[in-house]
Amino acid sequence: MRILVTGLGTFWGSHLAQQLEALPEVEMIVGLDTQEPRLPLERTEFVKADSNYSILDRIVRATQVDTILHTHLIVDSTELPGRSLHEINVIGTMNLLAAAGTAGSPVRKVIVKSSTLTYGANFKDPYFFRESMPRTRPPRTRVERSLLEAASFVRDFAIDNPHVTVTKLRFSNVLGDDVTTPFSKALRLPAAPEILGFDPRLQFTHESDVTGALVFATRNDVPGIFNVAGDGSVPWSEVCAIVGRRRVPLPPVFTQWAAEPLRIARILDLPPEVLSLLRYGRAVDNSPFKRTGFRYGYSTAGTINAFARSLRLEGAVGSNSPSYRYERDVETFFRHSPAVVRERD
Repeated sequence: MRILVTGLGTFWGSHLAQQLEALPEVEMIVGLDTQEPRLPLERTEFVKADSNYSILDRIVRATQVDTILHTHLIVDSTELPGRSLHEINVIGTMNLLAAAGTAGSPVRKVIVKSSTLTYGANFKDPYFFRESMPRTRPPRTRVERSLLEAASFVRDFAIDNPHVTVTKLRFSNVLGDDVTTPFSKALRLPAAPEILGFDPRLQFTHESDVTGALVFATRNDVPGIFNVAGDGSVPWSEVCAIVGRRRVPLPPVFTQWAAEPLRIARILDLPPEVLSLLRYGRAVDNSPFKRTGFRYGYSTAGTINAFARSLRLEGAVGSNSPSYRYERDVETFFRHSPAVVRERD
């Protein structure tokens, strides 16, 4: 397999590339991003490119990749301003699919990492969403609109290119030892926010199951759209109890304004899509992806318990783990210098 990974400088792109390097069937990996990788990579070639991937067509032709893993969809609206978010999620996805679908393209598999944010969260929602179900109300946040627009491009590409295996994975809220998400930030505070009068059901996916699902889709042909979420759902009050956090209520009206002091003080920036989840919650059906053969390592409750254990360990021994810094000259030396002794098969 010859693989191209977008968003190599993100948490998911770096961890995914590191796992793909260990697979014997993977011949070559190329990673694109505006930022350097976050982990040391032995075989992955890093290409610094703009966020809209305008150079992608040339790279696909030059490297003859057969598999593209699109991990760089932004799912947190606080990360970037609206224009940059649209450029990455919409323009970047459009350019990626254009490169994969040109005449003579070697690409035979496209895997897109998306989010269950595409379903939204409001009082009209069903008990759980299946992949075929639409939103019950139009999107209100910029990140949801961009994800839906990107999803329409992926759907059209799959119809127009039946020879390409297109897999779209919609991940629920993620927790883990290393990944940073709005929910992990909230649960690291001495008191976690809640909306007065609401106790929503939530699903969580462990960070190892996220990369595991992406690797599974890479190694197996599983065309279609799939929800990826740990089994079961847990009320927010119970999540906070498991993690050992008190709760601070936000008013049910003018909630965004009430949360503004937290953002100004740089304590916690709660995006509007997370405030909707703290009000109404969301649950999705994860059985179709399990029927393809994928097995989760953690349920929703198991994910929360694992996160609670990591917080207790961090509180006991600290979190001063050494950080990796990418240096192109050093990486070039280790990959290509004749002075480096390499293992023989």
